[in-house]
Amino acid sequence: MQSTQEVKPSGEVGRVIVAAVRIRGLVDVSPDVEHTLDLLRLRRKFTCSVYPLTDSIKGMLKAAEGWLTWGEVSRETLIQLLRRRGRLVGDLPLTDEYVKKYGWGNVEELVDAYIRGEVKSLWCRKGERPSMVNGKASCIPGLKPYFRLHPPKGGFKGSIKKTYNADGELGYRGSAINDLIMRMI
Repeated sequence: MQSTQEVKPSGEVGRVIVAAVRIRGLVDVSPDVEHTLDLLRLRRKFTCSVYPLTDSIKGMLKAAEGWLTWGEVSRETLIQLLRRRGRLVGDLPLTDEYVKKYGWGNVEELVDAYIRGEVKSLWCRKGERPSMVNGKASCIPGLKPYFRLHPPKGGFKGSIKKTYNADGELGYRGSAINDLIMRMI
């Protein structure tokens, strides 16, 4: 399994983080694609999940690209996504106070560590206890692994049945995912 890395202008090496947004519903989904969407935690229309880009994640995104759109998410968009749409079990909002309980100063510090690869995952698996390294948790317990979004303000610019390259909305869109997510938050 090979992880893609990005070199920042400051010389830092960080992981490429991708966001996947499901934009089509449940009708006419093949069982294989439905299983792939379930593994990506995209069980409903207008939900978003965030992952470091690996070969296995890229393969799943390509297999389900007829029902979702995806691209590289920026640090600022990821911070806004966690602040405004991050939810804990019980539908409580994710706050800086909750993040501080696990050793992180605020959401920005957590996102920076996630991009650098110091945090394996933003959320802990069910029943998993976070390991503490230097007084900081390796994941945030109780954080839901998906974000519920609104339909985009101003609507979709193209058809949700065509790919992004063919003037539609589906499939890979690169950094244009940031604009879509900001309109859906």
